[in-house]
Amino acid sequence: MLITRGQQPLVMKEIVHLIACGPKMKDIQRLYEDLQYTFKEPELLARAFQHSSYVNEHKDPDLEDNERLEFLGDAVLDLAISHILMEVYKEASEGDLSKFRAIVVNEKGLYQVAVDLKLGEFLLLGKGEELTKGRSKPSILADTMESLLGALYLDAGFERTKEIIHRLFLPLIEELESENVNYDYKSIFQEYTQEAYKSLPEYMLIEETGLAHDKTFKVALLLNGKVISEGKGKSKKEAEQRAAREAFFCLSEHREDF
Repeated sequence: MLITRGQQPLVMKEIVHLIACGPKMKDIQRLYEDLQYTFKEPELLARAFQHSSYVNEHKDPDLEDNERLEFLGDAVLDLAISHILMEVYKEASEGDLSKFRAIVVNEKGLYQVAVDLKLGEFLLLGKGEELTKGRSKPSILADTMESLLGALYLDAGFERTKEIIHRLFLPLIEELESENVNYDYKSIFQEYTQEAYKSLPEYMLIEETGLAHDKTFKVALLLNGKVISEGKGKSKKEAEQRAAREAFFCLSEHREDF
């Protein structure tokens, strides 16, 4: 079955590779249904699934990996989520909106949406990545989700892409108000500080109390050498998570200090 634009068959190498090496056409149709959008230029969709490992192995100058689309999709997602959060939380401050966006737009969130869309089925990977189960790796799937959004933006424009993002990421946005969700605040905080401060947090054990079988750990979180929060827990990991959560929800109010 040929993918066509009007009556003209598309013979772009990206499409040929996607059909030959990737999923069947019925699976692509299923993705269109999940997105509630059909690509006008399906070669953009095909390119979104071409991992660099695959392109490097084929040594074809006409094939392009998905990294440029990933770069674009990252910016589009940030802008779209920012718009959506401003519409949902009309009274929220800039600091709160930044924190909400950091929770929604992170590797875990992107990975979750990518899994829901079954994007791993469409990936074109090199042999090494296939052997190491690359199509189920959170980092690769998160990057692929961004590539898909970049392709959507080029094909559909911002407003249509924003509508799709709103629908796909709505469950994550709704979770922001739930008290029962346990986020990985260490990962979220690290991504946030990398973007906002170009710096990574450090964790330092400052206290260990209790008997050997019932210890309590106290950890300090430092950014650029300054202690900005502390956390306690029954394990170092739990203490670090609590310190990261505390830092995340107070840090943007004191950006000038760092």
